[in-house]
Amino acid sequence: MYFCIPLIALAARFSAMAAFLIAASIFSGCGSHSDPASAATAALPPAIPASEPVLLFNGTGTSADVSAVEAVLSSEGIGYRTADSDQLNAMTKAELGGYKLIVVPGGNSIEIGQSLNGSTAANLRGAVQQYGVHYLGLCAGAFFGAHSSYNGVDLTGGVSFDFYADEFKGIHQEVIEISLPDRVPLNIYWEDGPQLSGWGEVVGKFPDGTPAIVQGRSGKGFVIFTGVHPEAPANWFGPMMLQASVNVDQAYAGTLIKAALTGVPLPHF
Repeated sequence: MYFCIPLIALAARFSAMAAFLIAASIFSGCGSHSDPASAATAALPPAIPASEPVLLFNGTGTSADVSAVEAVLSSEGIGYRTADSDQLNAMTKAELGGYKLIVVPGGNSIEIGQSLNGSTAANLRGAVQQYGVHYLGLCAGAFFGAHSSYNGVDLTGGVSFDFYADEFKGIHQEVIEISLPDRVPLNIYWEDGPQLSGWGEVVGKFPDGTPAIVQGRSGKGFVIFTGVHPEAPANWFGPMMLQASVNVDQAYAGTLIKAALTGVPLPHF
């Protein structure tokens, strides 16, 4: 009898504890569980619908490539609006989230990044990764869209890009053959552009086998980076290339833009 009362008390305590744990488990299963990712998504304000599907950056650091991209957008019948550095800095993540595609063209990626606030880079990243806006970065736009100490958007999870090898040979612009998995190679204009190793699926390759065009998901968004300029107009080439080849390249630029706009991946190696 000496052990009987303590054992009964212990059993009663155990039963009470078990009942509490079961009740707690049932309660948490009915909706008290908190998923940080779900909570973050639920906390997003609604995207503010944009008047056009594409936002084209034309601010500090961009080059004549803005006009080249505009020409392709117009030829494809794709509506767009432009934003300079001040306008982009003033836009909220919800405003950016109302677009289908953000395009950052060629130029100087350091000047592009330094012309924008740190919050702007974060808003661009949030528009892509949280709202599902797509991103097309052409040359400098690819450097800027990756990880960069110059206020890069970092759609690549910490991966940064370096120049294509010819940069280190003292070559700064040339017509270069780009291999594609589903068609004959294209001769495309290159000027101080990156090779895109370390991120995404390879859509096009430089002659040394390094990636010239890549694609991939970044959060909810779809991203295409290119280290070359298929959108380049004839006057960029001088005597380097025939107009017929320029037309083929610009048609391929349209293919890249439409793929980025719709989020439909291109054939890849």
